[in-house]
Amino acid sequence: MAEVRILVADDEAITRDNVSYILKKEGYAVSAAASGSEAVKLLAREDFDLVLTDLRMPDLDGLQVLAEAKRLRPEAEVIVLTGFATVATAVQAMQQGAYSYLAKPYKIEELRVLVAKALEKRMLSGEVRELRRKVVQTSGVSRFIGQNPKILALKDTIVQVAQLDCNVLILGETGTGKELVARIIHELSPRAGKRFMAVNCGAFTEELMTSELFGYERGAFTGAAKAKAGLIEAAGGGTVLFDEIGELPQSMQVKLLRVLQEKAFMRVGGTTEIPADIRILAATNKNLKKESEQGFFRQDLYYRLNVIALFVPPLRERKDDIPLLANHFLAKHALPGCRIKTVEPRAMELLSRYEYPGNVRELENIVERAMALNPTASLRPDDLPADLREASLSAAREEPGDWPSLAEKERRYILDVMEEAGGNKTRAAEILGIDRVSLWRKLKRYGLEE
Repeated sequence: MAEVRILVADDEAITRDNVSYILKKEGYAVSAAASGSEAVKLLAREDFDLVLTDLRMPDLDGLQVLAEAKRLRPEAEVIVLTGFATVATAVQAMQQGAYSYLAKPYKIEELRVLVAKALEKRMLSGEVRELRRKVVQTSGVSRFIGQNPKILALKDTIVQVAQLDCNVLILGETGTGKELVARIIHELSPRAGKRFMAVNCGAFTEELMTSELFGYERGAFTGAAKAKAGLIEAAGGGTVLFDEIGELPQSMQVKLLRVLQEKAFMRVGGTTEIPADIRILAATNKNLKKESEQGFFRQDLYYRLNVIALFVPPLRERKDDIPLLANHFLAKHALPGCRIKTVEPRAMELLSRYEYPGNVRELENIVERAMALNPTASLRPDDLPADLREASLSAAREEPGDWPSLAEKERRYILDVMEEAGGNKTRAAEILGIDRVSLWRKLKRYGLEE
């Protein structure tokens, strides 16, 4: 069990020593302060579970110590000791966050009981906080669908990185979910209560990017009728994602580097520096290291952004997640009040063989399109784009591995022909060069009647 630490602040040596002695006999680790200012210095340096402070002290009084304790150690409980027990004093202390107050003179047992109750509340509050943190972490990363080992490792890293208030570079191909990773990092971070702002570095001209990021003062340029805050200022205390950071112009790279170094910026047309209290995340589908070595991206900015790098794998490297993702998108895009559709096995087989140059985003578009064209029935092979079906069939024919049996080769060939014929058995029999009865027998033999 962790050591319980208590701070006792009282300018009267006898009271301070007596309280410290009683609490030490109870097994607590006790630090003593002879004044309010000394107590605040100790709070700034050390962590405490409980603070007992006298109300009347010559420099900082008990209410001021209470306020500083709540600012410096918000999880600590505070008990105010007072020889001037009035209802007004008690109410004021409780309103400012004190657990309770104790009037002098007090009985030893009364002190012991009150301290034990305050520490019990501190312990329960800590347990609730930890449970909430775990729930948020679990629900947060669960938004990133997948059970592939690479994805599970990425989820674990996201949880760890989220707690570190450092810059993160998110790498991956287009459509892999880099912005989702950035949002989850923000939602699991200590900055979660503040804003998350995303800016696409390839979507603005240099001039527009400057005013959008840093804002501008009234009269800074034609049309600037009034001052406007930029994204960095609007996200104060929160997180800013620079998406497609590799598209950022060189001159803007210099300005962003200065924000990272100085933690401050100026509006366009302004003369006063504004603090930049933000966490910066950057995402790119480019090889930024290679870009920096070739002079297309500033090396100093690259190293500033690349404190921690996360790689989001392409969908072709996690094909075992395709069924999970496909069913997730079916549920996501289901019409209100309609039964959620399923994916027919043959359609799922085609989906699982495709390479997805557009990654998860392309899979979602395919499922959404199929549902729009056929909103009520299960998702069938015919609902999939023709190029996907052709690419999947070609991939199946080229799959390496053990040699299949002749029967398996025939079964696959019949499936491909039936697919080509759109399920028309007469047409399929013509392509195969057999009669319809022979085709029916083969379908029955291989369990393909449906």
